[in-house]
Amino acid sequence: MKLEINSSQQMQKLGQAIADTAKGNDLLLLNGDLGAGKTTLTQGLGRALGIRRPVKSPTFTIVREYREGKLPLFHMDFYRLENDDLSSIDLSEYLTASGIVVIEWPELIINDLPDEYLELKITRIDNEWDSTTRRVEFIAKGERNEAWLSKIMKEFE
Repeated sequence: MKLEINSSQQMQKLGQAIADTAKGNDLLLLNGDLGAGKTTLTQGLGRALGIRRPVKSPTFTIVREYREGKLPLFHMDFYRLENDDLSSIDLSEYLTASGIVVIEWPELIINDLPDEYLELKITRIDNEWDSTTRRVEFIAKGERNEAWLSKIMKEFE
């Protein structure tokens, strides 16, 4: 399933639709180049969860925790992970917590993740410096995630 996004506001609206239909223990994987809109989407998700403080990229911290929303949000970014070394965080603890786990650059740790998740591949449509047009491809692994994707698409229409 694919969707075209034409602005950062639409990307945040997609994040809101994801949050509105999410449940505890959901795993969302975000793939895309630098500047594709992964953090922008997560900001919309955080706002919809009722998180008041700014949702920032966890590039330098690996994990940012937001526990004050309707559901806890654990936002991870493994772009700077060195040698696939996950020893600095307890990934399994986050994956079993009753929140939503959002992982940017999941391909770097894919072997350490569960088999069931919702993945979004975000691609720039053109290379204009100010373009906000993106194609979002959805890949749902597992029954729960297929149902989640259906709900997201209904919310986003």
